[in-house]
Amino acid sequence: MKKSWLTNSLVLSIGLSTILAGCSNSSSGSASEKKVKAKMNETGLPIVDKTVTLNFVSPKSPLAPNFKDMTLFKELQKKTNVQITWNNIPTDGYQEKKNLLLSSEDLPDAFYNSGFTDLDIVKYAKDGTIIPLDKLIDKYMPNLKKRLEERPALKSIITAPDGHIYSLPRAEEMDLIGLPNTMYINKAWLDKLGLKMPTTLEEYHDVLKAFQDKDANGNGKKDEVGLTYLFNGWCGNFGDMIAAFGVPDNNDHRIVRDGKVIFSAAQPEYKEAIAYYHKWVKEGIIDPEATTQDQAKLFSKGKTTDETLGSFIWWEDTELVGTERQDDYEILQPLKGPKGTPIVGRSNYSEHSRDAFVITKANQNPEITARWADQLYDPKESAQVDWGPIGEIYKEDANGMLVNKELPAGVAMGEFRQKVAPGGPFVVLKEDFGKVVDMEPRAKERLQILDKYYRPFEEKENYPQVFFNEEDTKRINQLQTDITQFVNQKQAHWLQDGGIEKEWDSYVKQLDQMGLKELMKLYQKGLDNFNKNNK
Repeated sequence: MKKSWLTNSLVLSIGLSTILAGCSNSSSGSASEKKVKAKMNETGLPIVDKTVTLNFVSPKSPLAPNFKDMTLFKELQKKTNVQITWNNIPTDGYQEKKNLLLSSEDLPDAFYNSGFTDLDIVKYAKDGTIIPLDKLIDKYMPNLKKRLEERPALKSIITAPDGHIYSLPRAEEMDLIGLPNTMYINKAWLDKLGLKMPTTLEEYHDVLKAFQDKDANGNGKKDEVGLTYLFNGWCGNFGDMIAAFGVPDNNDHRIVRDGKVIFSAAQPEYKEAIAYYHKWVKEGIIDPEATTQDQAKLFSKGKTTDETLGSFIWWEDTELVGTERQDDYEILQPLKGPKGTPIVGRSNYSEHSRDAFVITKANQNPEITARWADQLYDPKESAQVDWGPIGEIYKEDANGMLVNKELPAGVAMGEFRQKVAPGGPFVVLKEDFGKVVDMEPRAKERLQILDKYYRPFEEKENYPQVFFNEEDTKRINQLQTDITQFVNQKQAHWLQDGGIEKEWDSYVKQLDQMGLKELMKLYQKGLDNFNKNNK
């Protein structure tokens, strides 16, 4: 799946005893050990003549091996003579353990795939926990410097309000993640029951009901699941179902129309949508576990012994139902709602991000670290960081372009990618495709899907990656966390148990008391400044 190193959302689940035990592990790189300034070659490879060891902390997906065993890093060590001791932390619990490390004296040399929020960056830059990288980029990172010159917008995104750069970027310009939801329907069941592909919400409702009432899988059990999705997932979420009522929703509940920031979960259309879909939940045609299940549970429903899924929302079908059942499902085009015209919402995720890599004050060899990280910004190396190495994912054609190898039978690219590609600091620009690297087949397919079914109906605007100053970042963080948690709890409750009509006025009043108007003013100010500075 796209951005798979991010999709687990870094949920906090590791017990404190495990965290403390992990923090005392020598692999995290205590400030009291090693720390000798090493001699570096300022250009060329190897970076150092005598092996230097750096200690990195990084989250790791459940499917990935320890990064020390990844081909990419083994090869990089051979070329650079820089050895990385990895403290890989499972994505579930990473944020908690990361914060514990930052509050201790047990800092690594760097955080790879750092997961630093904007608040983290401004806070730890101000107190000196992470160091500025401007001069290092200018002097020791020619690959990244060139990429930033090619994309001034990327440099703008990683530049903090004080004018310095404290974290390195990642960029993947494929024009994919703005539309993270794809709807699938069981075409084999439609054909079996003699049903037409639905085009409206009402037709969709009737199809899902028929799947359940007419034993679509033919096993004599009432085990068919009408529609399932991942509640507030970065992809596979319910936002476009709400959009059918006129106002799209996303994980932030924040959209932009005509340059104005709107809180979607306080709009009358949102209220109408939730009330409507509660009836579907009550009828049983929306999965009753949709608001509570995690990704693993969702995926298990696509791989039951008897096929049980009628329809689902996700990034791609093979990840959820596997390659054997892939042909049973087809794309369900955006559905017409009460307004008559389909609407597809846009996420606020960006193809450019600023949390790929930070260097801490404990690092006695920041120049070596910068030169090591810069190797990842070579265009061909970046492609391998993002998708996987030559020999496993790619081979080189006669022109030296990376082309995709054929996957082993029954292997889904989304899962395989997690095993061979670490993510992290990389930049793949749109002009690199077809010249440096061939776009992977499933990405090409997804672009075709988006162009055919979704882009004609997409929202024109979304909220960009605004880098707020420290004061505004802290205030936004304070307000956003509580408001988002409150809204998500109420949405889940109303979908499951109903009551939105009765509770709506008190809900809106509660949002105002929690500071929603102030939050929207801060976001509007940020958007206005961003647009002014990026004309």
